[in-house]
Amino acid sequence: MAARPLVSVFSLSGDKAGETTLPAVMTAPLRPDVVQFVHTNMNKNKRQAYAVAIRAGKQVSASSWGTGRAVARIPRVGGGGTSRSGQGAFGNMCRGGRMFAPTKTWRKWHKKININQKRYAVASALAASAIPALVMARGHKIDEVPEVPLVLDTGVESTKKTSVAKDILNAIGAMDDVEKAGDSKKIRAGKGKMRNRRYTMRRGPLVIYAANDGIEQAFRNLPGVELCCVDRLNLLQLAPGGHMGRFCVWSQAALDKLDTIYGEDGKRIPTAAMTNADLARLINSDEIQSVINPAKPAPKTYPAKANPLRSIVALEKLDAHAANKRRMAQKAQQDREANKAQLLAKKRADRTAKKAFKAQGKAFMAIASKQGDVCANGFTIE
Repeated sequence: MAARPLVSVFSLSGDKAGETTLPAVMTAPLRPDVVQFVHTNMNKNKRQAYAVAIRAGKQVSASSWGTGRAVARIPRVGGGGTSRSGQGAFGNMCRGGRMFAPTKTWRKWHKKININQKRYAVASALAASAIPALVMARGHKIDEVPEVPLVLDTGVESTKKTSVAKDILNAIGAMDDVEKAGDSKKIRAGKGKMRNRRYTMRRGPLVIYAANDGIEQAFRNLPGVELCCVDRLNLLQLAPGGHMGRFCVWSQAALDKLDTIYGEDGKRIPTAAMTNADLARLINSDEIQSVINPAKPAPKTYPAKANPLRSIVALEKLDAHAANKRRMAQKAQQDREANKAQLLAKKRADRTAKKAFKAQGKAFMAIASKQGDVCANGFTIE
């Protein structure tokens, strides 16, 4: 593995005490889409089942009146002597009725998450916590922090007093973030304030340690401060709300242990497909430009020629009145077709009249040939 940057290790008084190597997991690619997806599913795994009572809205004797009474067919409360009788029941549109599709406790509350995807999300969140711009963009106050990631001497794990913990955070410039979290404490809006969720507070620093020699008791009572063992890193703490860039305070033992946790047993640390994603910079670099062929001249193009006798567009370019002439010719054709129908109808009527007249003559000649000379009213001359 190539040499990685060194990270400063600070003493409990805020002075630089040494250096350590940046863990390889801190160079993992940032995948906010994976982090958001895994966080959403992980956050569902602490839900408790809830449902309405099975008989809610149905504890009444009601039946439909049927048709023929000019009222809705919804079940109605029977009996009399009270305003409740005759009122609709059971339906979700009725007062006192059940809800639509009553909730059930056998809903699928929890979500299974791909192990590799979960590891990828944690690696991305760890890498984002080492980028000061993302930490500041998340809202943490790190103006006085000397370096990110912030690593303290392993002796911080044996701190047992909260007063000593405050002095340590003041020495390294992390107290501003704690005070910001403390000032953000507000009463929750809504009914959660009645359900043991009375206050809301912003997240402060996340203190990560390797062994609990009293550090939990020292830091846990500071507002906004959370603690986590490096063996049990949790995405819900590394990326609260699915947003990468949590301000983390590491002990040196915890930071050095990351290479063991994320590199043992043949586990592969996520790496980006491209070390440098700036394609324009790569293509225009001297190394690539020196070996590629020179750009070929663009082929000469010629305007496409169209036959105006076949192409209406080409004809309109030559004759501005071509479209008008075409419309007039079409109108004349339509008029001819309309007149043709009238002429045919007239000819057929004349032909029918001639045939009828000719048939009358033939009928007369047939009668005359049988009776001899014909007088009026069918009398014959002897």
